[in-house]
Amino acid sequence: MTLNISAAFDSGNILVSGIDGDTAQLEIRKDAQSDFYQWFHFRVSGAKGRRITLRITNCEGSAYPGGWSGYKARYSDDRQDWLCAETSYADGVLTISHIPARDAVWFAYFAPYSIERHHDLVQRIAGAPGVELIELGKTLDGQPMDLLRMGAGPKQVWLYARQHPGESMAEWWMEGALDCLIDARDPVALKLRRECTLHIVPNMNPDGSMRGHLRTNAAGVNLNREWAEPSAERSPEVLCVRDEMDRTGVHWAMDVHGDEAIPANFIAGFEGIPNWTEDQGERFYAFRNALAARTPDFQTQLGYPKSAPGKANLTMSTNQLANRFAGQGCVSMTLEMPFKDHDMNGDPLRAWSPERCKQLGRDCLAVLADSL
Repeated sequence: MTLNISAAFDSGNILVSGIDGDTAQLEIRKDAQSDFYQWFHFRVSGAKGRRITLRITNCEGSAYPGGWSGYKARYSDDRQDWLCAETSYADGVLTISHIPARDAVWFAYFAPYSIERHHDLVQRIAGAPGVELIELGKTLDGQPMDLLRMGAGPKQVWLYARQHPGESMAEWWMEGALDCLIDARDPVALKLRRECTLHIVPNMNPDGSMRGHLRTNAAGVNLNREWAEPSAERSPEVLCVRDEMDRTGVHWAMDVHGDEAIPANFIAGFEGIPNWTEDQGERFYAFRNALAARTPDFQTQLGYPKSAPGKANLTMSTNQLANRFAGQGCVSMTLEMPFKDHDMNGDPLRAWSPERCKQLGRDCLAVLADSL
């Protein structure tokens, strides 16, 4: 049978340069109106029982070429369970070698979280008792910007994910967190919903998610550089969310992401904001350290460097919120999860996986509940 490759589906991304027998030369497509690229997601058919070689040849020019070393592509036979494929990287080429067990096999940069699954998640959670669904606005492609609200406490907690659409682990984290929060028997959920009002945006970038982008929306804009001056023309996603934050206030916020290069889970803070207070900093570090003490799937040694005093980038959401709502004592943070694995507690079969993302979501909520 002839080898066939397709990416013409929700979140799909690959270009076929050529196929010679069981070897394919591939390239990752750039985000629209942008030079960013690294996310891939495609199907291979017609090679059951034969070893295939998939060579992605333009990795050297990708957004984060340092992310390819030590990385393992994910594959799935059933689009449910995603495993590590035999993968190597050299001279700007990522090579995936695999023997498909079925007529079709799927490959991706990380386990995909489709727009259809996103809508299923929103609809399911919105149907739970005490949950309100609010459409804050629409994206440039006309998709709804959905907010899930629950709880009746005075502390305003914001959780939002997937500003960078290729970081699909962020919405797997959201699924775990939301399932925890609607569990009527979960003591963490009961405490949080009693003491907080929770505002949750499971996907900040639906357009980029559907288009198969790594980092940008339909206009080629990196949403996490729009928080100082969002606009309806470039970044309506950020504009409608930040407007609602201004209305509700923010006491605590987490922005959920994925990191291409660092093989660990870590949190970045807001050091360097002009309105920094020691109280904000102490509570941020206390949360980070408590999360590391709670689970071996989190650590504090690896991460991003701190900004110098007064030098924080206020176009990024974590810095903007901590600075904007400093008068409310806002503690905000960016959670980063790996495309590779959390090496301190690695899994050679699946690496960092959807189930581990969901569990980390539950762990983050438990630490938040303890810190109230």
